Amino acid sequence: MPEETYPDVPPEAWSGVHRGPLREGEWVRLTDSKGRRHNFCLEAGKRFFSNRGHLEHDDLIGREEGFTIPSSAGGQYLVFRPLLAEFVVSMPRGAAVVYPKDSAQIVALADIFPGARVVEAGVGSGALTCSLLRAVGPHGRVLSWERREEFADVARRNVTQFFDGDHPAWDLRAGDLAEALPASGERADRVILDMLAPWECVDAVADALVPGGILVGYVATTTQLSRFVETLRAHGGFTEPQAWESLVRDWHVEGLAVRPGHSMIGHTAFLVTARRMAPGERPPTKKRRPAPGAYGVDYTGPRPDDLPPQTTEEPYAE
Repeated sequence: MPEETYPDVPPEAWSGVHRGPLREGEWVRLTDSKGRRHNFCLEAGKRFFSNRGHLEHDDLIGREEGFTIPSSAGGQYLVFRPLLAEFVVSMPRGAAVVYPKDSAQIVALADIFPGARVVEAGVGSGALTCSLLRAVGPHGRVLSWERREEFADVARRNVTQFFDGDHPAWDLRAGDLAEALPASGERADRVILDMLAPWECVDAVADALVPGGILVGYVATTTQLSRFVETLRAHGGFTEPQAWESLVRDWHVEGLAVRPGHSMIGHTAFLVTARRMAPGERPPTKKRRPAPGAYGVDYTGPRPDDLPPQTTEEPYAE
């Protein structure tokens, strides 16, 4: 089929995606018969080496993706351009990446839209940043803060590699969000906090978020989850926080042999979302009493103002 049948994605879309024949300078993803994957950049005259021999880059350049090619030692490799979800799990890492299952939840449930102004902290290795930039498009803005310069350098290389250049909607800065965001005077439609102590940034985020804006927290442990949720409740300027996690399990399907796979992507992190109230407004008071002991004598975290009185023998008993 002629090349013009598959015109390339316009560069101004900044999608990180190409159509048509494979070109020099593009990245490809090779998968062997055992499912082992290899990513590399196509360069004329170079060779790819593996334990099954070698392949000539020139034999890949100019072909439509989605073909199988033999190596010099008889191996078979499936050749495609890498998807975003495949790119982020194999890219170089400074910090742990936000896995695609969580990035998809953030983009969907935080309602990241074209043209949105999104603040992100920290940037880690740039995995979530790629999804955010694709969602906001060239007319939106993603402002990323990272405290550690070595992580920012890794993220900058990864994001630039995926988008084939410096995305016009991305602004990467070094600094602590709790101090840098108020000083910047930035306003945001969405804020994503991927850090050890997101509760330290709640006041700064509340001032930056527009009414109706969404705050997303991404935390790894139950203690972080509890502290963050209770800080949002005690602040009073957000709707009731919603917390969840997602688990992904593959299935083996072969004729009548249909069963769950032997491995799954289990817990990676907890997600928390809450919406910003208008200035001076507070959400309705909760009618349901907390579970007995939820805020008992052993609890030392933030406390919502509207907690019912506590008794010493049976907390919040009727």
